[in-house]
Amino acid sequence: MTDIPRRAASRTAKLAALPLGFAGRAALGLGKRAVGIASDVISADIQQRTAEQIFSVLGQLKGGAMKFGQALSVFEAALPEEMAGPYRQALTKLQEAAPPMPVANVHKALAEQLGPDWRDRFAEFDDGPAAAASIGQVHRAVWKLPPARRNAKPKLLPVAVKVQYPGAGDALISDLKQLSRLAGMFKIIQPGIDVKPLLAELRERITEELDYEMEAETQRAFAEAYRDDPEIFVPRVVASAPRVLVTEWVDGTPLADVITGGSPAERDEAGRLMAVLHFSAPGRAGLLHADPHPGNFRILPDGRLGVIDFGAVARLPEGHPEPIGRLVRLALDGQAQAVVDGLRDEGFVKGTDDLDAQALLDFLLPMIEPVSAERFRFTRSWLRSEATRLTNPRGPAYQLSRRLNLPPSYLLIHRVTLGSIGVLCQLEAEASYREILEKWLPGFAPVA
Repeated sequence: MTDIPRRAASRTAKLAALPLGFAGRAALGLGKRAVGIASDVISADIQQRTAEQIFSVLGQLKGGAMKFGQALSVFEAALPEEMAGPYRQALTKLQEAAPPMPVANVHKALAEQLGPDWRDRFAEFDDGPAAAASIGQVHRAVWKLPPARRNAKPKLLPVAVKVQYPGAGDALISDLKQLSRLAGMFKIIQPGIDVKPLLAELRERITEELDYEMEAETQRAFAEAYRDDPEIFVPRVVASAPRVLVTEWVDGTPLADVITGGSPAERDEAGRLMAVLHFSAPGRAGLLHADPHPGNFRILPDGRLGVIDFGAVARLPEGHPEPIGRLVRLALDGQAQAVVDGLRDEGFVKGTDDLDAQALLDFLLPMIEPVSAERFRFTRSWLRSEATRLTNPRGPAYQLSRRLNLPPSYLLIHRVTLGSIGVLCQLEAEASYREILEKWLPGFAPVA
């Protein structure tokens, strides 16, 4: 058996073991019920053990499993504290680390993508990976820029070289097929997380994320939109190939470190900058950065937010949809019927469904609390409270939510917004988010 099939078999075995472990824990729960142990204790115990196993396995894998783990990890702030505490550190590792690729594979990929003389293009190349992601790993190097004039020495530029894992495309497809069978397990951890749409969306984006030349085009568009910006920094693209991407190196503090060890002021500012990027990019670049997990961001020494991964984006050439801002503003102004009519026009409410307008407004107002006041602090407790409100089958919010629809055109925007809110809650960041929306979200600013 060659290395690639052997690794694939190992990956499949690890993923396949997850539901078996879950079945064993469920049987254990039944046994405990038989001897009179309280069901809430059993449930919490099964939740914690299930979560620990899921994230342990995902953390050992690349491809779709690693990518799904990263996407899910931004929601850890919504989990109950007694569950989130024991494995929060494991989740953070998901956002920054994965097993390294053998050096021989790295060199082979560089030769295939940049040519057999690839070493001549670098003054230095570090064989040890500086970072790892779901479908590739990053190496630090020094690129030789062409000299400005003949006989002059080439300029040297520190760069990040992202090299895609061999067989990453096959791994993504295989992992996502396996993970689609595990939806019930994730509901044990957090009943409000519906993983099936997330997996479907990840499948749709596989082709784009595997093509580093497409990512290079996207990064160039972002870099141009934020050129000389005082708050957001996007490194320029130096060279690209379908499976290798060379970009300017970014020094800075990983956002994950700010989450775990930053001062309140540092976390507040990081959260403000994340919100500025989220809401300004569609208007400035016609694109929405669609992968808000902390591993993709750095706080630069000069205070700017550095963005270092553009594999996942939503293409919004017309900017953020104007109805989002307009309907949020109408809700804040208490115009319940106008909100229902607008949501119906956009497809969130089925045309024949006769919803109580005030009930729908009461359902929405807690969600938009962050922009109802001059300043707001996102917290894990706020997010857990909202998650509980929306996922309690006996509550009115849960019953009403089942009558609402999420139009396909809003799916990615919705997912990215939820992911960004998860990061803001991890940061516990306070800022004037309403002011950011008034500046960047079409339709939100009050009419004079």
